Amino acid sequence: MQAGRFIGGALLAAGLMFTGCGGAPTDDVAEQDLASREDAERSCGEQGYELEYYSDATYTKLVGTRGCDCGIWARWGVTSAYMLSYSYTCAGAP
Repeated sequence: MQAGRFIGGALLAAGLMFTGCGGAPTDDVAEQDLASREDAERSCGEQGYELEYYSDATYTKLVGTRGCDCGIWARWGVTSAYMLSYSYTCAGAP
C-alpha cells in the first residue's frame, strides 16, 4: 500500500516537472507596454489654469495644486474634494 502511494507521488511529481506546473509563462505585451509607457503631456498652449486643493471646507490650508501656466505644467501635493479653480489667457495670445 505504501509502495503504491510512493509510486503515485513520484508520478505526480514527474508529471508536474514535465508540464512546468502549469506550462510556460505567457508574454503579455499589453501589460509590458503599460509598465514602460510614457505619454507625451498635452500642451495647454495659450490657456492657463490652476486647481488649488485644500484640506477642508474652510479653504485655509493648501494641500496641493495642479495646473498649466502658459505651457509649463505644475503639480505638487495631494488632491481633495475642496478645490478652487482659476483660468486665464496667457499674455501674447491672440
